[in-house]
Amino acid sequence: MDFLQWLDQVTQLLTHPLLSVGKTDITVSRIIALIGFLVLARVLVAIIDRGLLRLARPDRTVTLSKSGIYALSRIMRYTVWGIVAFMGIDYLGINLSHLALVGGAIGVGIGFGLQNIFSNFISGIVLLLEQTLKVGDFVDLQSGVVGRVSEISIRYTRVTTNDSVDVIVPNSEFINGRVTNWTFDNENRRIHVPFGAAYGCDKELVREAGLAAAASVEGTVSNTTHKSDVWLVGFGDSSLNFELVIWVDEDLVKTPARTQALYLWALETELSARNIEIPFPQRDLHIRSGVLRIANESSDAEPAA
Repeated sequence: MDFLQWLDQVTQLLTHPLLSVGKTDITVSRIIALIGFLVLARVLVAIIDRGLLRLARPDRTVTLSKSGIYALSRIMRYTVWGIVAFMGIDYLGINLSHLALVGGAIGVGIGFGLQNIFSNFISGIVLLLEQTLKVGDFVDLQSGVVGRVSEISIRYTRVTTNDSVDVIVPNSEFINGRVTNWTFDNENRRIHVPFGAAYGCDKELVREAGLAAAASVEGTVSNTTHKSDVWLVGFGDSSLNFELVIWVDEDLVKTPARTQALYLWALETELSARNIEIPFPQRDLHIRSGVLRIANESSDAEPAA
């Protein structure tokens, strides 16, 4: 078998129709070309990602934020995949005008059961474009999920809690529900740490202990605009109720439970060093002495004489 015969057989194999879609024959060569389109899309996406990462380098004259690069790379990725998909379909010879029936079926599906998927898809696009939610933000959702945003996908957002638990949250929850973003546009936040001191204590000494406790915790922000303070906020049953009001940096904002524990630990240390009593509920029991007289009467009457 010479080379020309071998080439002819290979050509026949590649052009032999495997199946037909309407008037279009799907051949091996068309499938190989479609795979080539997908590989090309993969390469283009990688090139775009590398190019956008270069814009974040500090030595560049024009730089973008990490969140901006993430959103732009995601949008470019979906755009490239969409263009390549349409090019592949067109190369296969499938008339896109014939997909109107498929589009109608998809519309019916959205109306009956896919509305949530479609809503999450649109919500993901809105989140990426508006930049109200960025990778690295620390959020508190209305559903009770608290953690750091690790990934914003087209259908869901991955929130990682401080216990390293990944929670998959539908994008529509960020659009329709209440979301507290602790690190939206300011790295510093003010928190309140409640504590109590016994009645009769020196309030100024309590303030001194609170400020010393705040200063001893790494991450406390103290400057002309952000100052720590101690507030007397109420009179409890067993104690004077105070609050340590401090400004903290981004690292402490993202670990609220640990932050609360750090300040309570420091407060106990400083209060004990100044002999300030931390009260606890107490009850006094008073016992009276005396004699309890009990009269017993016989229930049987004595017989008459």
